[in-house]
Amino acid sequence: MTRTLWGGGERLSEQVCAFTVGDDRVWDAPLLEWDLLGTLGHLVALENGGLVGRRDAGRLRSAIRRLLADARRGAFAIGEDDEDVHTAVEHALVARLGAVGETIHLGRSRNDQVAVDLRLYLKDALLSLGTSLLDVADALAEFARRHRCVLLPGYTHQRRAMPSTLGLWAAGYAELLLDDLGPLSAALDLIDRSPLGSAAGFGVPLPLDRAAAARALGFAGVQRNVTAVAASRGKFEVVALAAAWGVAHDLGKLAWDVILFTSEEFGFLLLPAELATGSSIMPNKRNPDVCELTRGRAALFDGYLAQAVPLAGKLPGGYHRDLQLTKGTVMRGLDAVAEMAAMMAAAIPQLGVDRERCTAALSPELFATDEALRRARGGAPFRAAYREVAAKLESGAPPPALGLDAVLVSRTALGNPGNLGLAELRREIGRCRRALAGRRRRFARALAALAGVPRKEN
Repeated sequence: MTRTLWGGGERLSEQVCAFTVGDDRVWDAPLLEWDLLGTLGHLVALENGGLVGRRDAGRLRSAIRRLLADARRGAFAIGEDDEDVHTAVEHALVARLGAVGETIHLGRSRNDQVAVDLRLYLKDALLSLGTSLLDVADALAEFARRHRCVLLPGYTHQRRAMPSTLGLWAAGYAELLLDDLGPLSAALDLIDRSPLGSAAGFGVPLPLDRAAAARALGFAGVQRNVTAVAASRGKFEVVALAAAWGVAHDLGKLAWDVILFTSEEFGFLLLPAELATGSSIMPNKRNPDVCELTRGRAALFDGYLAQAVPLAGKLPGGYHRDLQLTKGTVMRGLDAVAEMAAMMAAAIPQLGVDRERCTAALSPELFATDEALRRARGGAPFRAAYREVAAKLESGAPPPALGLDAVLVSRTALGNPGNLGLAELRREIGRCRRALAGRRRRFARALAALAGVPRKEN
């Protein structure tokens, strides 16, 4: 029979248990470490509030730390008879400490337990994603530096438009990813507040030291109003997915470009064997499966967000069991985008470049805009110059093609092919990396002190 923290001793319907537990054990497994750390944080609030004596607090702390060590080496897990991660932890403490183990639930509910678990999980996941995002941006900035002078067509409507460079292409994606760091940081700021002490959403008539628990867990502060804590469940999962959506979207678009540019019809980029797969029947095939799956995961990411929004946004105040279903959605989504970022960070440096194919694709009509602007700078009204060049193109007299130097020299406004601003881009990546690393160090230091053992930083 499934063990619960809420049963009064009566026999529970196995059908009801199976339905209400669902796949909770699967999605609670990644929360086991966070639940144990959250329990240590709650113990700080109990001890500082004088609700648990020093001796019992010491025994509880030692037992929780041992369970944490066991969990990290795979020797402690959620059992088939446990309803959820919280049940597994409390029952393990009771098995080791007897009645003292039951003390740990004083002043808390499964509601603030799962809230703190998810916030710790989300904080860790968003910090890791930010680091991976910067790894991709770094790889793109280096690719832009190495290939800043490689001309190729720029495309609109999937048609050749104007001269561009591979440097411009890569630096553009690096900057897009830096933009994506803004929503990630905003989501972190929102999530980085402790919910402990809110219990079922109405607080408890106990002197819990909520601020001490928050500090112990490495949170930036406390989410004050306890009803706001309950109403944030689900909302914060949506916020995290929405923040990561931009990353998924831009990585999917980048992967799409690589698929096109490495195809035989384009041939601008070269896909190394290490990044390609083959066909079981066609010996000639080299397939961009890595990029196709990145593009596919980006498409699926929209679905994760679409699942979470109605679950979180269509409920009245207070906790509702519907919110149990957001855990798997947010974990699948963040895992997917983390895998995408790690894969693209590894793939970009391995891409080759076929300069001859890039140059060969620069057909004369791509320089029509350059010619119209040259005439306008010579004194002709732009619209008249536009019509003149269009008429010549129609008659089969394209404008003269320009060489690399002419293209770059005429495009020196900031962010153009002749002035990519790579030094500023590198400095911005460095600033973001240092800020993110500092935030991660503070978080890891607090958790290591709480756990009593070093915690490996990602």
